[in-house]
Amino acid sequence: MTVNVVGLVAIIIFYLLILGVGLWASRKSKGKTDCEEIMLAGRNIGLAVGIFTMTATWVGGGYINGTAEAVYNPDYGLVWAQAPWGYALSLVLGGLLFAKQMRSQGYVTMLDPFQLKYGERMGGLLFIPALLGEVFWTAAILSALGATLSVILDIRMEISIIVSACIAVFYTLIGGLYSVAYTDVVQLICIFIGLWICIPFALLDDAVEPLSFSATPSGWVGEWDPLYAGVWIDYALLLTFGGIPWQVYFQRVLSSSSAWNAQILSFIAAAGCIFMAIPSVLIGAIGSSTRWNETDYGRDPAEHEETELILPLVLQYLTPAAVSFFGLGAVSAAVMSSADSSVLSASSMFARNVYKLVFRQQASEREILWVMRLAIFIVGALATVLAITIKTIYGLWYLCSDLVYVILFPQLFCVVYFSGCNLYGSLCGYIIGFILRLGGGEPLLSLPPLIEYPLFDKEHGQLFPFRTFSMCVSFATIICVSYPLKFLFENDYIPKNFDFFQAIVNFPERPREKYLDIEGDIALQKVSQQKGPPGSELVNPFSVDYGAARTELTGLVLPPPKTSDSKEPLKADTPESPSTASDL
Repeated sequence: MTVNVVGLVAIIIFYLLILGVGLWASRKSKGKTDCEEIMLAGRNIGLAVGIFTMTATWVGGGYINGTAEAVYNPDYGLVWAQAPWGYALSLVLGGLLFAKQMRSQGYVTMLDPFQLKYGERMGGLLFIPALLGEVFWTAAILSALGATLSVILDIRMEISIIVSACIAVFYTLIGGLYSVAYTDVVQLICIFIGLWICIPFALLDDAVEPLSFSATPSGWVGEWDPLYAGVWIDYALLLTFGGIPWQVYFQRVLSSSSAWNAQILSFIAAAGCIFMAIPSVLIGAIGSSTRWNETDYGRDPAEHEETELILPLVLQYLTPAAVSFFGLGAVSAAVMSSADSSVLSASSMFARNVYKLVFRQQASEREILWVMRLAIFIVGALATVLAITIKTIYGLWYLCSDLVYVILFPQLFCVVYFSGCNLYGSLCGYIIGFILRLGGGEPLLSLPPLIEYPLFDKEHGQLFPFRTFSMCVSFATIICVSYPLKFLFENDYIPKNFDFFQAIVNFPERPREKYLDIEGDIALQKVSQQKGPPGSELVNPFSVDYGAARTELTGLVLPPPKTSDSKEPLKADTPESPSTASDL
């Protein structure tokens, strides 16, 4: 192959476009050292921009490249291309179950409710699966861009990935969420125009056969095999529920100008995910119907284990140079614009929930910003190593949601909807879920199965939906440990001095003041300073329920909620917050 000069020029132009938009948007945060302003764009993201950036949370380079790869791969086909509708469902469920609750409490990151309820160390522990999820997702994005550049520039994919990582890290340092959100708008426009322009030309190429919709093992539709029904169900639920507890998602939810907007943009973005996947599905089908030996490429990508390259190959070898200019440039711009989102999310959680709240409670805003910048480099390096090590983009996609699904989803559901859960249940659920998931093995990481679940086959591996089983057991563990211990401690069946983690009755004497930057915690601080009846202990600010439960327990009357036009965190959408099981 020779260097595609047109493609190279396209990439440079689209890179400059994205960087220009990012620099323009970064002026909104110029001179500001408030971490919340950088992480959440001052909670002032409107509905229109919010819809674009929420859709772009999933529709990036990994999304379009991975979907095309799955459809083209003879071993999978459209039947196994679950990510588009799986992530769309996750956005719908996220909007219904979590968007309003999280935004109305005014949190800064997804981990804030865990640290408020369970303490800073448990929040730091939950940061581990959240970090791994973001790193795996970033690796998928870098791998997609590396695949594109390797096709265009005719250089090794490893070099492309390293160069791509450097570009993504540099772009992330330009600005905060303002830059990310506005470049997402350009990203989606580029994908829509670039890919749809290329599809008619690719379909009319002489080497492309008419698309067949027959379900055959070698066709792009794929074939349903009952043997793998449990695996299919496992991955479907993983993508649906494992797509919710992500900082990249909640960063957009928490940056919305109101809780109502956070829900609406989640629902509309779900439809956007399905719509934006259509050109990728068609490109995968075109690649499967192409006689590649008759093209300038000269070989079948499937036979040479190059399925991850199918999208850039179709754009370069089945469309005219002037048309591929738009397609290849759009893909590259989309990937670069997506990478900064994941890197920013992971570094934001580390800077706030680990460095500040665990190690340096008195750290200044400027210090936190520098820590966040350092974390960007570290996250980028980890993602680069994974992108080089694991070759399949779609496999990286599944790994992204794996630990998040098994560990974080049951934790998030419990902390939002079960006010009686405590640190003991959370820790036990974390450990059990981790052991059960790790024991199932992972071929992509060369981890052999230590636990042979039902239907295990030495040739086909785990056929039982063990990921979903691990998640359900983790959820049950949190409930079954938290509530009995709460009952036993509160009714003096267990002496309170055995509350070693000071999570139920043996509360620390001094309130924790490090969370006062989250609106509403001043009320909790006041609660913690009030003594109860004679003989009672101080009220633990991390055990007090939110909403009306706070008024019921303490008699404090919280100020009326701010209007949706406010840039400050909202506390409620109505003057009165009903006491429900969703209150923390």
